[in-house]
Amino acid sequence: MNRSRAESITERLNELEKLTPELEGAAVVSVEGLMIASRLPEALSDDVMAAMSAAMLALGERIAQDLNRGKLDQVVIKGDQGYVLLMAVNENAVLAALVSEEAKLGLVFLDMRKALVDFRQLL
Repeated sequence: MNRSRAESITERLNELEKLTPELEGAAVVSVEGLMIASRLPEALSDDVMAAMSAAMLALGERIAQDLNRGKLDQVVIKGDQGYVLLMAVNENAVLAALVSEEAKLGLVFLDMRKALVDFRQLL
């Protein structure tokens, strides 16, 4: 049976969630702010997550470029209840993750980087 691209990406997000217990939600979003696939808590809107992720990626890229930091690798936002992590999938999409405050970020980034390989092939 032929699965859609969004279904394949959602399945990989499910795998990422199983591998990373500190992950509270994740999404792959277009740089235009449109949701491609998500595994988010019910309380969060896909549209809000998509728009904010795309805006943060664009701002992060601009900061990295204007301050001579090279090509953007990741954006980390820390709040008192956890993290929002963004990593570029390619020039058209970003992986956004919501992570608990107890997370070991090095391990989370490792799992996210492994998932990026698959997302790049799917996109």
